[in-house]
Amino acid sequence: MINIEKRNKIDIISFSVNKINATVIDEIREGVSKEFDTPNSKVVVDLGGVDYIDSSGFASFLSMNKAARNNYGTLKFVNLEPRVKELFQALHLHTVFEIFDDMEECIKSFR
Repeated sequence: MINIEKRNKIDIISFSVNKINATVIDEIREGVSKEFDTPNSKVVVDLGGVDYIDSSGFASFLSMNKAARNNYGTLKFVNLEPRVKELFQALHLHTVFEIFDDMEECIKSFR
């Protein structure tokens, strides 16, 4: 369900599900939370293919962001599907998270 790839010391997390909701969030949270155990971690969440996120998913992303910041890390998002992008904007989370349309642009932003 969770795929983690390393690229230029950046962890890129993607999912093999199209919905992030209460039924899968515990497994996602468990798999992703350890990424922020290392100080100054750089993490990109690739939401390509995810067309729905419920409140538990957004709460988990906010929790991940807090964990990242508490350990001087960075969390960014990329490849939001149109419906998910609308949800981020409706919840004003586009003002909380750095969101990119393109993976290369996102990776370059860490420099």
